[in-house]
Amino acid sequence: MAQRKAFRWHIVVFLAPAVLVYTAIMIIPLIGTLNLSLFGKAEGGRVFVGLANFATLFGDPRWSTAFWNALANNAWFFLIHMLVQNPVGIMLAALLSSPRLRMAAFYRTAIFIPTILSFVIVGFVWKLILSPIWGIAPGMLDAVGLKSLFAPWLGREGTALTTLALVSVWQFVGIPMMLIYAALLSIPDEVIEAAEIDGVTGWSQFWKIKLPLILPSIGIISVLTFVANFNAFDLIYVSQGALAGPNFATDILGTFLYRTFFGFQLQLGDPHMGATIATAMFGIILVGVCIYLFAIQTRLRRYQF
Repeated sequence: MAQRKAFRWHIVVFLAPAVLVYTAIMIIPLIGTLNLSLFGKAEGGRVFVGLANFATLFGDPRWSTAFWNALANNAWFFLIHMLVQNPVGIMLAALLSSPRLRMAAFYRTAIFIPTILSFVIVGFVWKLILSPIWGIAPGMLDAVGLKSLFAPWLGREGTALTTLALVSVWQFVGIPMMLIYAALLSIPDEVIEAAEIDGVTGWSQFWKIKLPLILPSIGIISVLTFVANFNAFDLIYVSQGALAGPNFATDILGTFLYRTFFGFQLQLGDPHMGATIATAMFGIILVGVCIYLFAIQTRLRRYQF
């Protein structure tokens, strides 16, 4: 008769603290938010309204216009990161992984330092730099004969969001750079040596050999970028305020949620509608992550070692 295996209590002991902390700061607030979105204000307190708040958010013009504007801005904010931040991070990682490059450690550190800076510092400093009154950007462009290209980018509806997205790219390009750099270093030396024997070197080696092998890491970076961008708030709030000006041109789901939940100026806060917006954000992120996991990640596993 086979002896029953003893239960591994040490696994429970080691996992319990992390599970308790995650439950306290993530699971319980999430359940509370979902519950709050199903209720509404009433004279006697609050009353259960089911999905009525969602119908108001998506169907009432007073709410839907602001919501779809914030969602479209959020999508553009994310798209710029995907088209600029991640490709630049990949190129930087490819350059810094070259054994011929001198002072590579210094360059990695210099590029990564902005990621550890506070959003408040980054937003305030870039707002000063780009100011048409006392900023240094006009003077720097004038020094190279390009002052005619300067404009109050943060004050124009058509350029404010793109400018802030590029500032965010500058701050966080070090994260995809370091992740891709680590992925490049994990490629077995035998693969690189075999490619060199076949005469595949330089950038040709990167495009034909290394890039397909780091596609899983690129996929992870993409989904992390998606989650981070659709949870963005700090940089917009610091630079443009809760109203996300000019004329809500930089309004994203995070700032829309903040104004709705806590209120701002003459607008009273509505926790129930705020929780509804937060739930909608959770649903958007959940759908995006599921699409990545089931439609993309399964196809990329073939490249993993």
